[in-house]
Amino acid sequence: MNEKTTQLLDRTFCFGVNILKFLNKLPYNQVYKVPILQLSRSSTSVGANYEEAQGAASKRDFSYKIGISYREARESVYWLRVLNELYVDEKFVIEFEEYKTEACELKKIFAAIKISSSK
Repeated sequence: MNEKTTQLLDRTFCFGVNILKFLNKLPYNQVYKVPILQLSRSSTSVGANYEEAQGAASKRDFSYKIGISYREARESVYWLRVLNELYVDEKFVIEFEEYKTEACELKKIFAAIKISSSK
């Protein structure tokens, strides 16, 4: 496995874990249940699907799993935006922005990998 792959595996793992830790810090009520659950699923799925792509049975299978990582990163951006609107407390603003930025960067990375793997 090359160094860039290892770095991206670590980065996607950290993204999912850091999101889970962040969600655990947020105040909770019934209204937040769905977006918190959805974000926890999509953010951890980014790395899980990239990990699965490393053991893909074919180039097509690899491309498919990379596409899932891309879509999960997009979904993570969406749920971060939703939660950012629900949690208006200033103490969370910087973290929401950092995680949205990371999700957008991951989305771009997976889009580029998908394009290059399709060639």
